Amino acid sequence: MNIKPIAEIRAFLETIAGPMCIEVVDVEWNDRSAELTVLIDTENGVDLDTCEKFHNAIMEPIDGLDPTYDKPYTLNVSSPGLDRPFKTARDFERNLNKEVEVKLYAPLKGKKYLEGVLLEYGENAIVLKTEKEEIKIALNKIAKINKAIKFE
Repeated sequence: MNIKPIAEIRAFLETIAGPMCIEVVDVEWNDRSAELTVLIDTENGVDLDTCEKFHNAIMEPIDGLDPTYDKPYTLNVSSPGLDRPFKTARDFERNLNKEVEVKLYAPLKGKKYLEGVLLEYGENAIVLKTEKEEIKIALNKIAKINKAIKFE
């Protein structure tokens, strides 16, 4: 199915999300199921009430945008989850000095999985403090980086 560019849909949704203190983390389209999924976050996290509130706020305006050119689709609003991968500079900046998990495409010093504190983030690399050392890792070497989840 032909849809409007995701960047256009996202920019439109961000104009509604901003005043609500909601961040649009990602917008995804599933062609097979004709589903438009909007992943959101707030400073205090996301609960079912927040998802419902944002869904209700965007339902009519997004139909006015007509992202699917009059074709039927399902609109979903969801939290990206605790273990969501970092995608934007804001994701990295928000997690500076916090524990993260890093999965690499190829081993670095014999390891494809690292845990540590994210000390620095730049355009091309991060600096990770592990138990033993500080390691600079090029972003293009990282398959996935996300917040470390600790269960106590």
